[in-house]
Amino acid sequence: MHQRFADAVDFWRFLFERFLADRGLNSAAALTYTTLFAVVPMMTVTFVMLSAIPAFQGVGEQIQGFIFRHFVPSTGSVLQGYLKIFSEQARQLTWVGVALLIVTALMMLLTIEKTFNAIWRVRQPRRGVSGFLLYWAILSLGPLLVGAGFAVSTYVTSLMLLVGPYALVGAWLLNVMPLLSSMAAFTLLYAAVPNTRVPLRHALLGGLFSAVLFEAAKALFGLYVSLFPGYQLIYGAFATVPLFLLWIYLTWIIVLFGAELVCNLSASRHWRRNPLPRLLALLGVLRVFHSRQQAGRAVRRLDVEQGGWLLPDHVWDEILDFLERERLICRTSGDNWVLCRDLAHYSLDLLLSRSPWPLPRPDQLPSTLDEPWFPALRSALVRFQQQREALFGDALGQWLQGDSSPQPVVEPAQAGQRLSG
Repeated sequence: MHQRFADAVDFWRFLFERFLADRGLNSAAALTYTTLFAVVPMMTVTFVMLSAIPAFQGVGEQIQGFIFRHFVPSTGSVLQGYLKIFSEQARQLTWVGVALLIVTALMMLLTIEKTFNAIWRVRQPRRGVSGFLLYWAILSLGPLLVGAGFAVSTYVTSLMLLVGPYALVGAWLLNVMPLLSSMAAFTLLYAAVPNTRVPLRHALLGGLFSAVLFEAAKALFGLYVSLFPGYQLIYGAFATVPLFLLWIYLTWIIVLFGAELVCNLSASRHWRRNPLPRLLALLGVLRVFHSRQQAGRAVRRLDVEQGGWLLPDHVWDEILDFLERERLICRTSGDNWVLCRDLAHYSLDLLLSRSPWPLPRPDQLPSTLDEPWFPALRSALVRFQQQREALFGDALGQWLQGDSSPQPVVEPAQAGQRLSG
């Protein structure tokens, strides 16, 4: 139990660190700015798609009212009036104007995909026909699915009025409908948007987590607006706008944090903290690259894991970035890598001098490590530590006053003779 609790605390701590390292707050602010310009085009596209089907006539306005009642706290009614006016004016545009609105909506989806790909460490975004089909499916089928779900909820409401014994069940369904709708939307977002395979169960867990967090944030936000109305004294009639921007910002923070959760659930073997110094991981990865090069094969992350190095995502990415900058490795097709330099003409001293990570102290090293290079490296680091202490062991004050007297450096051969004597 204690180990499970420690693992859970470690996992959530790593999740917060990963969220901050991925600049989640800045990404949420950028998406808030994009959403501000894309909300009217998205509403217009939704209305146009629903109005194309006779059975969904008038459903768009009902969906809009449902969303602003259940998903936008406090000032949703006022904001709904403004956006309805904007959307009605937008629907009077020509085909050129409608095309521009669709392009604006597509740009928002591109921004979301770019942010999600950064979280999942996907280097190649969708391109060509596959990306266009995905975005078009979201813009066209999304409103239709929402309309169908709204029609089902309307049908449940009618059953409540007609059938008495099922009234409690229908009331319960209507109460949980906002939570289920949020969960479905978040799940679809996490499963479809990243340009990588996301397990459905992880997307469902992330969707449930984000939906619950979203409902809690909605309640707390409404409580804040009701208990601290000082913003109305400052902004007056324009108070709705900053509140709406703040709510969108909080929503995107929840969405991106849920994406971090789904991403790390999908790579559950890599989230644990790596207790080894970064230099050891670097040499271990290079050993796998070197052995695969001698066999004439490319390297995948699975090969490194099978070689005994289960690295967290951020450690893996940092090592790849460093090796790629040093032109030691290069990418082939897909996520395959190859060693593109002869290590027989590349010294360890050169690698250490260019490495961004400090040399580990001997007490930071594990007692044993199943790597052929580890005993020699450990011995070299011990000798290096002894000689550094001999050279720089005097007090800093003595160095600044010119009174330092470093001990003579003992050569490894002389040290071996003294030990043997």
